[in-house]
Amino acid sequence: MINITKSYLPPLEEYVKHLEGIWERVHLTNNGPLVRQLEEELKSYLGIEHLHFCSNGTIVLQMAIKALGLTKEIITTPFSYCASTHAILWENCTPVFADVRAEDFTIDPDKIEALITENTEAILATHVYGNLCQIDAIEAMAKKHNLKVIYDGAHSFGVTYKGKSALAYGDISTCSFHATKVFHTVEGGLVVSHDPEVTEKLNLYRSFGHRFDDYIDIGINGKNSEFHAAMGLCTLPKVPELIEARKHRFALYDTKLNTARLQRPVIQPGITYNYAYYPIVLESEAKLLEVKTALEQIQVNPRRYFYPSLNTLPFLKSTQPCPISEDIALRVLCLPMYPDLEEDVIDQVCTIVNKLL
Repeated sequence: MINITKSYLPPLEEYVKHLEGIWERVHLTNNGPLVRQLEEELKSYLGIEHLHFCSNGTIVLQMAIKALGLTKEIITTPFSYCASTHAILWENCTPVFADVRAEDFTIDPDKIEALITENTEAILATHVYGNLCQIDAIEAMAKKHNLKVIYDGAHSFGVTYKGKSALAYGDISTCSFHATKVFHTVEGGLVVSHDPEVTEKLNLYRSFGHRFDDYIDIGINGKNSEFHAAMGLCTLPKVPELIEARKHRFALYDTKLNTARLQRPVIQPGITYNYAYYPIVLESEAKLLEVKTALEQIQVNPRRYFYPSLNTLPFLKSTQPCPISEDIALRVLCLPMYPDLEEDVIDQVCTIVNKLL
C-alpha cells in the first residue's frame, strides 16, 4: 500500500551508533545527553534561542495554553487536525472558530476581529500543510487587542518567513515530530517561547513541575526519550535534501495533474516552503470519494486531511458556522508525498485523477 506519507529512516548503522552510547550510559530518559544535544542542534538549525523537545505535538499545545495562563475563549481555526481543538478543550478553555481563507485554507484575519469579546484571551492559528498563516495581520490584531498568539506549526518544520523560522513567531509556537512529518523523531514535539518566564514554566511543566524534591508548579509528563532523540539526531542533517526531494515530486504532480480542473492552496508569498503535503480540492465530495476509491483499488491510500471541519465536531457545546472550511473539508484530498516516492506511482495517481476529472 502506498500511503499519504512514508517515514524517512536513516542508515541503520547511524542509529545503532547512538544506541551503543545509550547502552553504555544506561540513561534512557529524563533529559538525557542525546535529548540535550538534539535541543542544541535544533536551536542552531532553527535560529531559535529557547525551545523544549517534548513527547508529542499535542502535549506542547496543552503546555502552551497552560503556560500563558489561558482560561477563557481562544479564537482558532476549524481547518486543522483535531489536536488543536482538543488541546483547547482539554485545558478547559472555549474554542471560538473563525473561518479560513478560500485561497490557502489558513485562518482568515478578517474573520477574527468580529469574534473578539471581553472573554477572548488568545488566537491559536494553524500553519496548514506547511503553508503559513497571515502572520503580520494576526500579530497586529493581537497587539491591538492585547491577545496572546499560539501557532500550531505541526507541519511547518523547515519553513521560513522573512528569513526566520516559522517557529520563531508568536508568543508560543509548537511543532510535531511525529513519524509522518518532514522532520521526525518517531514521536515527538517542540515548543518555543521568547519570554524567559514562560520558557521556565514550559520547562517545569514538561517534567511534572518539580526539580528533584522541590515542587514548584503544576506539571505533566511531556519528556521524551534518548531513543527518540537519537532518531532526531540522525534525521536532522538530512532535512535539506529531504525537502529538496519533496520539492521535485511536488513539481511532478504540478506538471502531470490537470490543475485547471482542481483547486490547490496558494503558497503564501515570501516563504521558503517545505513541500510537506500535496492537497487537491475536488469539485464535490462525491467526486472526492470516487477518486479515493479508484486510488485505493491500485493500492494507493490518499487521505481526507483535514476532515471534518472542526467546528462540526459532535461534542462541542457551542460553535460558529464556517462555510468555507466546511466546504473545503468535504472536498480536499491529500495525495502521496514523501522523498522517495517513485515517479511511476505519481504517473499512475495523476492518470487516475485526470481521468476522473
